[in-house]
Amino acid sequence: MIAEPDAGSRRLELMLRRPRIHLLPGVRPTVVIAGRGQPAQWGLGTWMIPADARVEIGVFLFNRLWRFGEAQITVLSDHTGVEYRAPWLPYGAGRVGLSTR
Repeated sequence: MIAEPDAGSRRLELMLRRPRIHLLPGVRPTVVIAGRGQPAQWGLGTWMIPADARVEIGVFLFNRLWRFGEAQITVLSDHTGVEYRAPWLPYGAGRVGLSTR
C-alpha cells in the first residue's frame, strides 16, 4: 500500500540517469533531500519531500574511494520533477535540472 502524503509533504519524481557508455561499474547514487542522504537506484523514483516553498535536492556518486558527480538544485513548491545525469568518468560534476515531463 502506498502512503499518501500528509499536509507537511509532497511527492517529487526524480529521474537518475547514467550515460549509456560509462566507466561507472557498481556505482550507485545517493540522494540528499533537505540535508539528509538516502541511497537510491538508477531510473525513475518518487520521493516524499517537505511541502516547504524551497527544498534543496542533491545527488552524488560514491565508488568506495571518493565522492564524485555531485550536483544540487533548489526545488520550489510548483516543481514536480527533477532529472540527474551522471558524468561519463568517475570524477567531475553531474548535471541536474527540472524535468520536462
